Amino acid sequence: MKFKDILDTYPWEEVREMISSKTSADVELALRKGRQPSVGDFMALVSPAAAPYLERMAALSRQYTQQRFGKTIQFYVPLYLTNSCINHCVYCGFNHSNDIRRIILTDSQVLREVEAIRAMGNFQHILLVTAENPRDAGAGYIENAVRLVKPHFPSISVEVQPLREDEYRRLADAGMNAVYCYQETYNRSRYKTYHPKGMKSKFDWRLDGFDRMGRAGVHKIGLGVLIGLEDWRTDVTMMALHLRYLQKTYWRTKYSISFPRMRPHEGEAFQPNVVMSDRELAQLIFAFRIFDRDVEIALSTREDSRFRDNMTTLGVTSLSAGSKTDPGGYAVYKKELEQFAINDSRTPAEVLAAVKKQGYEVVWKDWDLSLVISD
Repeated sequence: MKFKDILDTYPWEEVREMISSKTSADVELALRKGRQPSVGDFMALVSPAAAPYLERMAALSRQYTQQRFGKTIQFYVPLYLTNSCINHCVYCGFNHSNDIRRIILTDSQVLREVEAIRAMGNFQHILLVTAENPRDAGAGYIENAVRLVKPHFPSISVEVQPLREDEYRRLADAGMNAVYCYQETYNRSRYKTYHPKGMKSKFDWRLDGFDRMGRAGVHKIGLGVLIGLEDWRTDVTMMALHLRYLQKTYWRTKYSISFPRMRPHEGEAFQPNVVMSDRELAQLIFAFRIFDRDVEIALSTREDSRFRDNMTTLGVTSLSAGSKTDPGGYAVYKKELEQFAINDSRTPAEVLAAVKKQGYEVVWKDWDLSLVISD
């Protein structure tokens, strides 16, 4: 059974009602559950009924995170390779309908970006990001980019269009160790409202991509939803279901999660349908850590410095720093086009100082092919 078949057994509105019906007794039970909370427990922890329990949730989240990851935070940096896109996502600055200059970085430009990033700090983990243009910046282009940056970064992740299983294998063979993909929303009936045209409009192709990653043996898989499209409590519950499915099916794989909040972007102004407060985002981070002690939780520069500093000790395991969200933004082009406006503009050195001030250490590198033991 594929996850899409499981997802169809959880009607959106029914799950939404189940979450809203959770009581303080359900929250108390979830907090006492121990090692294996259920998805039902997770619903209680993200429900409105859990709001008065934030301090207890934060304490548990901190405890579980330190037990599993120690007092460490991993740093990564995104490198945007192209804003050329065939999709019409209504919330994105790279929308195909936007009248902007499209850029696909050449080999020499990629290497100039790498040089600029290396000058910013001791980054060892790079995230290669593309818009979706299968013809001009597809799997072959991405594989070439991985090979270009491999001599400079031992840990390479990609956040790109969903690929075929054999293409994920090719990228892994080239040196990639993680794939991040955002379903954006698990609400199938509303999905095409936000993705009217382009390959991203194909809900099942995107959803099945995670299975293709798992079958290809990708070392780490990252999941995420975009906060602002649909009811966030229901969306993240569907993601918790997805995470459990993937962990049981591809148990050798590591997992990471992220829940970016919508930010301003170029083009027609799409107003979020749902606005999540800082307090609610904190509740979500705590809920996921209590639900799963091993999953990595990333927080990008979409969030402001105050919030990121507060979450450093309370459940987050990975932070971006010094991010540019436009292709060539570090050295080649300046402010050509951001996919979205960042909210924490501090330098990597400033973020590093903030992390150390709280008694935590930064992990620049946490993966290497030589550390993976084959059968």
